[in-house]
Amino acid sequence: MIAFTAFLGGLVILLTSSAAWADGEGLRGTLQSQGQPVQGVKITAVTEADAPVGDAATDAEGKWEIPVPKAGTYKVTLDQATLPAGVALKFKDRTSLTLQVFEGNKRNVLFPLVPAGAAQGGADQGGTASADDESTFWDEFAQLAFEGLNLGLVIALGALGISLIFGTTGLTNFAHGELLTVGAFIAYVFNTTLGLHLLLAAPLAVIVAGIFGYGQERFFWGPLRRRKSGLIAMMIISIGVAIFLRYLLLFLFGGENVPYRQYVAQDGIQIGPISTTPKSLVAMGVEILVLILVGSALLFTRLGKATRAVSDNPALAASSGINVDRIVRIVWAMGAAVAGLAGVLLGTTQILNYQMGQQVLLLMFAGVTLGGLGTAFGALVGSLVVGLFVQVSTLWIPPELKTVGALAVLIIVLLVRPQGILGRRERIG
Repeated sequence: MIAFTAFLGGLVILLTSSAAWADGEGLRGTLQSQGQPVQGVKITAVTEADAPVGDAATDAEGKWEIPVPKAGTYKVTLDQATLPAGVALKFKDRTSLTLQVFEGNKRNVLFPLVPAGAAQGGADQGGTASADDESTFWDEFAQLAFEGLNLGLVIALGALGISLIFGTTGLTNFAHGELLTVGAFIAYVFNTTLGLHLLLAAPLAVIVAGIFGYGQERFFWGPLRRRKSGLIAMMIISIGVAIFLRYLLLFLFGGENVPYRQYVAQDGIQIGPISTTPKSLVAMGVEILVLILVGSALLFTRLGKATRAVSDNPALAASSGINVDRIVRIVWAMGAAVAGLAGVLLGTTQILNYQMGQQVLLLMFAGVTLGGLGTAFGALVGSLVVGLFVQVSTLWIPPELKTVGALAVLIIVLLVRPQGILGRRERIG
């Protein structure tokens, strides 16, 4: 409940600048110099193949927007000749930015402006090109590292449940990605169908997701274990459960991308070299807080100690008086609730889709395996490493290959340390 309170309070403070959502993909931004809007600046957009997409001029508030035909990569260019006297780009060699627009999203584009004479880069400052290139590289590195940390925290919330469930039951649950999607769409129902504000819909969705996870264990996975179903058979069953939930969501909500009613589009903010939005900062704060609370509960509470005992040796834990079935059900409820929270937070930064959980499932498994199967803190460390590498690697490899690069790092690390970063060696035989 502390995390929910932080979620509500942080959103109230930082999300007041949100704008109404609009259908379709697009590019948008706001030009300001020393806090004042800059009007009449021309912005153009083209595809990767240099095919024209559209252009726009900033209005009296410095805002501009260019619709794009579909999701993809676009090059956005600011015409410096249209800048008013006394205003210049902060980085003269960054008049064009290549950005990826995701399906259903409007991508914020930031062109930092400064008073003329304070700009960096350009031929008129001879002998400084290499230093400016290095500055630009580190700016891009900082931006991608920030985005990687954001992604890693979302992955960590989902991976936490996978790791705890595997540790207590031995089940590799391929349906865990759908728990993120279920949580996101439960919040969508509360928010759009029932008309509740997202500040209320989000915690209610997390509670319902936890009940859903408890019910899965109580009425489905628990009976399968009591019937002595093998772990391989249960893993295959989990794949079937994932497919069933995915297409049930497709049947109920359709294949179109849908947004929440609040906090869909926001003006970007600049923190040093990093461009972000208030909702991203709030989401990251909530994710960090929840991970700290869960980690503290595992270390310092009786329930946490019992969970770790069951994970280490279920038979010995049972002989010590621990109700193993009860602990497993609580772990399922907690794992599903945290996954549901991850889905809601992911839904605030991208449009909801019935495949959103599937799209991050592979990264969650990579984080769990990299950190060490069955270790909650290993899942956190591994997820952060995966998230950072996925984003930062795009400095050197095409964005389409960034997931492949993360899996390559996973393979390399496991060749050196098979038990994962925080995993323990186990004797076999």
